[in-house]
Amino acid sequence: MAFDQDIPIQKQAQFLIECLPYIRRFAGQTVVIKYGGHAMTNETLKKAFALNIALMKYVGIKPVIVHGGGPQIKKMLERLQIESSFVQGLRVTDDATMEVVEMILGGQTNKDIVNLLNFSGVKAVGISGKDGRLLEVKPAKAYEDGKELDLGWVGDVCHVETGLIHSLIRDEFIPVIAPIGVDALGHTYNVNADSAAGAVASALGAKRFLLLTDVAGVLDKQGELVRSLSIAQAEALFDDGTISGGMIPKIKCCIDAVQGGAHKAMIIDGRVENCILLELFTD
Repeated sequence: MAFDQDIPIQKQAQFLIECLPYIRRFAGQTVVIKYGGHAMTNETLKKAFALNIALMKYVGIKPVIVHGGGPQIKKMLERLQIESSFVQGLRVTDDATMEVVEMILGGQTNKDIVNLLNFSGVKAVGISGKDGRLLEVKPAKAYEDGKELDLGWVGDVCHVETGLIHSLIRDEFIPVIAPIGVDALGHTYNVNADSAAGAVASALGAKRFLLLTDVAGVLDKQGELVRSLSIAQAEALFDDGTISGGMIPKIKCCIDAVQGGAHKAMIIDGRVENCILLELFTD
């Protein structure tokens, strides 16, 4: 291990000691990470993410990754001149869009992440929700003024087949899951990555569910970061408008994950280098 000469050696030693109780707490536990946003496009952050996951694995944690890929999908749709629209934060997915979504999420993006992890010294395997019927879904619903809106092939997870995930973990692989689901008739669906990750965290009873975002987290009305929330407190912040916009589905996803079996959910700023290690292993 190389130490930074600008930091006194005692402080570096103290940092390692600070990590120890957290390593003890999480060793042998499953941690689900939703990977997306800026952390997935910036080269420095991508490399740091892979090394964070590798360190987690080496100290005995069982990481499971669910990833997004919105910017990559957007870029390919534009290249193919396929128009795209959103309803309540969900990408309306027709047949042509679904082909691109599956190609980018299940192919290019998934394998890029797997490759990055493999070259960081761990073994990763990329799968989608179609593999082993991992993510079984039903059509997602959205309403406006009492009228149901057409989302196309957008699905909500109704069942997670955890056997495949457990098999990979037992064989020392890190599962990297693309949020593509399948319904009872075998139709393919686009699944919101946050929701898919929350469903996986619930089904696995994850010790922690980490949701990487492009913001610091929930801010109160004074603009200060809210460090911790109970479910009741979060629902109160919905009611008074403190939680609004794009943070609403993320908080709801965290609530669903905790209510479904995950021990605790964290929203962390993916723009910060080594944010996963800072969240898990420091005071």
